[in-house]
Amino acid sequence: MSNAATTETKPAAPAPPPDTMRIKVDGRDIDVPKMMPDWQGKMVPTTMLQACQIAGGEVPHYCYHPKLPIAGNCRMCLVEFGTPMVGPDRKPVLNEDGTPKIAKSVLPYEPSTPRGAIACATPISPGMEIYPNSAATKQMREAVLESLLINHPLDCPICDQAGECKLQEYSVEHGQAASKFVEAKVHKPKAVDLGPRIILDDERCVLCTRCIRFTKDIVGDDKLGIVNRGSYNTIAAYPGTKFDNNYTLNTVDICPVGALTSKDFRFQMRVWFLKEAKSLCTSCGTGCNIVVGQRENKVYRYEPRENDAVNGPWMCDSGRLNYKWIGRADRLSQLIKKQGGKAERITWTAAVAEISEKLRKAASGSVAIIASARQTNEELYLLKKLATKTGALTDSVARNGEGDKLLVSADKNPNSNGARLTGIAGAELGANLAKIAEGIKGGSIKTLIVFGEDVTKHGISADLFAKLELLVVSDILPNKTTEAAHYLLPGCAHVEKRGSFTNVKGRVQKFMKAVEAPGDARAEWEFLHDLVHNVTGQNGFVSIEGLFNQMATEVPAFNGVTWASLGDKGVTVQI
Repeated sequence: MSNAATTETKPAAPAPPPDTMRIKVDGRDIDVPKMMPDWQGKMVPTTMLQACQIAGGEVPHYCYHPKLPIAGNCRMCLVEFGTPMVGPDRKPVLNEDGTPKIAKSVLPYEPSTPRGAIACATPISPGMEIYPNSAATKQMREAVLESLLINHPLDCPICDQAGECKLQEYSVEHGQAASKFVEAKVHKPKAVDLGPRIILDDERCVLCTRCIRFTKDIVGDDKLGIVNRGSYNTIAAYPGTKFDNNYTLNTVDICPVGALTSKDFRFQMRVWFLKEAKSLCTSCGTGCNIVVGQRENKVYRYEPRENDAVNGPWMCDSGRLNYKWIGRADRLSQLIKKQGGKAERITWTAAVAEISEKLRKAASGSVAIIASARQTNEELYLLKKLATKTGALTDSVARNGEGDKLLVSADKNPNSNGARLTGIAGAELGANLAKIAEGIKGGSIKTLIVFGEDVTKHGISADLFAKLELLVVSDILPNKTTEAAHYLLPGCAHVEKRGSFTNVKGRVQKFMKAVEAPGDARAEWEFLHDLVHNVTGQNGFVSIEGLFNQMATEVPAFNGVTWASLGDKGVTVQI
């Protein structure tokens, strides 16, 4: 047997899948897609920044935003990289071990100095090596940050963006403790009134142009731009105009520093004190996903929560600011029984028992139920059960207005489809309101149950209430209908309870509780569950999860959907 050493060849690595490309990130081989969707959803070559994200690393950036066109102007995402060398014969140059020889990119006039690439705008190529954590990359980041901080004011303690500022974060993570700059700072305008909802502090601006690109390319309102030159560049609205479209506050969200702030939230609360809950906007049928920020049971702001199936990362200004009614001083917070013109406080136990007794004795067909399409799927489902037992005529009120091409729906109810799918309303909301009014007038309808509506504005005049033997009203704010109620049941705003809505496209989405309701106010589904049990004998679930799952077994459109399957972003059903 020969003692000669045998040469073992290292097996070649398997080829990457056909739609991917093999590159190295910080020395680690990864396969990344050759193409990825851009801000419009079109498939374009994968960039170095995206490749690093896939590899599990972060490339700091200011101007880049996945939902905006690429600008590549902040230079914060500069990274050192190398590509396989090619010989004069156009064949790869190999190392002794047979691996491709990599040539790092350097400055042509100074070969010892690495030349970085803008990671957000540079496509990857086969065999490329990216070094997002190399010494050269870190040096580039330090230099960029030093440049950005040269004229930046030292007002972090009073800046509304403190705690959410990428300049602060990156200064800690990637900056340096000392600067070589000794010249006087350039002082730009402060507290500029940019529009009805936005304040601009030009000194803080890093000219990332996110706000400009959002306004032009997403909203279609080419109102913002850069004026002046060099160190005196500032963001401004077109001369003689105001920045006043219905989506301006999104620029506050995407501004990576404290240059753009909301007049509504400015100096109201430090963000690190806020407790957040995942919820939905109820201003229209789109059902934008939001985060509710509150402290000590007071709501301070709504912010969009990204869901590409509904609103992406955006929301309209009118929906964002539609929260102050929740804390109004005249909120209905007492459970009231009115008898013989005299109003008195009553307990929930007594109220539910008395209403249940009256509904059990009501003749079939003598009851009508008007349930707002601002109630949850679960509440509408329970009201439908009451309607079925009592033979009630039911309906919901339609709310229609103007929509737009981006997010605002012409349907101003958050749950019109929920009203249709649960059977409380027909295909056309409001079709039975006139019949209910005629029934009251003619004496055939003696009991009226109203949830979340002032029916005096929708064809049932206040003088008809005198003809009713029983008027049960649940609402949040006072109106002419609540004033006439024999039983006034204070309900909850959606941020004070849990539940689900079905938006205009049939997407069922859940929302979570953010704050406590005032006084006697109680989530409507809770006392409706007790009413249904007392009147129909059917004992349902006493948790929102169980109630939704029970509803899903009985309402055909929801079959197969569970509370857990809704997740944070919802499930689309057939409408």
